[in-house]
Amino acid sequence: MEQRPLILVTNDDGISAPGILHLSSIAQKFGDVFVIAPDKPQSGMGHAITINSTLRLQKTKYHSWAVGEYSCSGTPVDCVKMAINKLLPRKPDLIVSGINHGSNSSINVIYSGTMSAAIEGSLEGTSSVGFSLSDFSIDADFTATTLFIERIITSCLKTELPKGMCLNVNFPKLKADEINGVKICRQARANWVEEFEERQDPYGRAYYWLTGKFVNFEPEATDTDEWALQNGYVSIVPVMHDLTAHQYINHLKNIL
Repeated sequence: MEQRPLILVTNDDGISAPGILHLSSIAQKFGDVFVIAPDKPQSGMGHAITINSTLRLQKTKYHSWAVGEYSCSGTPVDCVKMAINKLLPRKPDLIVSGINHGSNSSINVIYSGTMSAAIEGSLEGTSSVGFSLSDFSIDADFTATTLFIERIITSCLKTELPKGMCLNVNFPKLKADEINGVKICRQARANWVEEFEERQDPYGRAYYWLTGKFVNFEPEATDTDEWALQNGYVSIVPVMHDLTAHQYINHLKNIL
């Protein structure tokens, strides 16, 4: 009997978040699903790992179709490391992360726990995909993502992604019949213009709340993830962990 693919599912919104429940329910159609995710929201954790405190696992029962399911006290990257090195019976055939409540387009990929889990998967040599929906609501409707996720999972199981590369998939906040299709694109050049709002606690001590606004520095460019989402497309950006600015190596050799 042919062995079913082993699919690892994780996220950064927590083990019981609606997004990961939807994602794992789709993934189970294509293989044996193993779920491990943070026991509490870990948005914005990036590629953080736990090194100065202990990690704890707890068996959970949110994903009834899973062959194994745990919450983890650590970060999304901790979850992937724990699964591969401690929990899984073999190397997974695919790692999927999400569906994140909120977009992870453009510069957000740097801060995203959802995408860092996918990047960690690619570091381990496994095809990995991060999924996000441009809706922060806990009541977000993930229905429109289903067919696209099914297509992407099918493709990744059929043809392994190149080593060291993963996919960053973002969905616009639209109904299925309103989505115009898929755009394979690049990360937009954008940033957060940040402010720290100062407040005082009841004892008169200052504390700070991070605020700000997102600014797209190339709104007219039609080959970016931001343009795709704003124009009703699902954006797919191939992402690599190699941060080397290869185009400047020879230049630096000449001036340093």
